[in-house]
Formats: sequence, C-alpha cells, structure tokens
Amino acid sequence: MNELHFGLLAPALQPLLGKFYRAHRSPMRAPPEAQTWVVRQTEILGALNLSPVGGGHWLTGLLVAPAQRRQGLASRLIEHALAQTPGPVWLFCHPQLADFYTGLGFTLAAELPAPLAERLARYRQHKTLIALARHATLHQSTVG
Repeated sequence: MNELHFGLLAPALQPLLGKFYRAHRSPMRAPPEAQTWVVRQTEILGALNLSPVGGGHWLTGLLVAPAQRRQGLASRLIEHALAQTPGPVWLFCHPQLADFYTGLGFTLAAELPAPLAERLARYRQHKTLIALARHATLHQSTVG
C-alpha cells in the first residue's frame, strides 16, 4: 500500500478537489480564501477546508472517500491541519457527529464570530446543527 501524505493542496491543484467532491456526489467546494488540506496516496482520499474568520478558522468540507472510511483518515487529517493552524477553529455539524468531534478536542461553542453566528442562524432555519470550537492550546497533535 502506498504511503499516505497529509498536507496543503497547492492552489494549482484546486481543480482536483472539485473533481474529488463531484466524484463522491458532494455539494461541497473549497472557498477561494480557504486553506485546503488533503490526505493523498496517488489520489485524494480526503479533504477539508479552513477559512479565516474572526481571528481563527472555520472548518468546512470534510469528506473522506467512502471506500476509505472507518480507517481514521478524517481524524488524522483534522489533527494534521489543526496542529499547523493557529487560533481557534469552529465548525458546524449535525448533533449525531458531536462525539466524533469532541473526541478530537472540540467543545460546544460558547461564542462564535459574528459572520459565523449569522450563518449558523440561517442554516438552522432548514437544518439541525450545532456549533463546536477547538482552541489550539487545548489539544496538540502528534500526527505526522
């Protein structure tokens, strides 16, 4: 089996991320201002985006290819990206995913930057979501 590589996706390779999301019938996309983190062998196996907001980052677009799930790739990808990302990180998720994220050091967000609070209020009109946060000093990664 080829070695896994975790890292930032070069801007020139962004079209590969769009192709990855489309191949898995996901409506996700990488915002232009986001850092895109991927886990790859020869192809992208998983991805996430970190967009700057409110002195921290908003984590979106986490997706692991279905054939690669239940192998810890999402956790390792999050750990790798957040170990190299200063400041707090926020995300929105369905309540049934809370245990996954709390296992990675996220807690219910007591406060959100205004742009995220507004976005969450809009999303909650149609979806049941919770907001979680992780502060860089609470959980340091050793994943490499």
